[in-house]
Amino acid sequence: MRQNPSFVLGDIPEIRRLIEQNPWVTLVSETADGLVASHYAVVLDPDRDDLTILGHVGRPDEAIHELGSHELLVIVQGPHGYISPGWYDDNPAVPTWNFVVAHLRAVPEILGDEENYRVLGHLVEHFEKRMPEPRLMEGTPANAEYARRISSGTVGFRLTPTRVTAKRKLSQNRPAETVERIIDQLENGVEYPNPALAAEMRRARR
Repeated sequence: MRQNPSFVLGDIPEIRRLIEQNPWVTLVSETADGLVASHYAVVLDPDRDDLTILGHVGRPDEAIHELGSHELLVIVQGPHGYISPGWYDDNPAVPTWNFVVAHLRAVPEILGDEENYRVLGHLVEHFEKRMPEPRLMEGTPANAEYARRISSGTVGFRLTPTRVTAKRKLSQNRPAETVERIIDQLENGVEYPNPALAAEMRRARR
């Protein structure tokens, strides 16, 4: 991803927030057979305050990705959307796309079976805890037995990025009144409503 100094996202807490709010990521590996991409949910490592993430792949994706033998690219995609030049002013302009994204790169650490099982439990709890009656992996003996059996079909990993490229392109290069007009269109317009992107633009202005 080409970086632009005007749009650099270098704040670790903000990148952590991006990951927390957009956990469905793309995993990309360059293997002996060419590029491979998969999609999985990840969570931040609860024992770290950096950008270390925990995740898993289903077998045989670990073999297809050659997981652990080379660098893995993790793409985190946040809110994004079309921006019409009609939302600017009367000067000549072209359409664009606003977005928030982060690329995390490193050779992932492959987890042992027990740690993978704990990570799977943490993953389930992370997403299930907001449910009125959470169904946790070890919530009942039957659940625990099933979870133990099914976890053998997964391979867990921990990735502490050695290279991070994060970008927040949210019309920061436009005048304040233009940004407000774009936000209004994203919040109240009928053609391309996108409240999540509008919220990111307001956050970037702060």
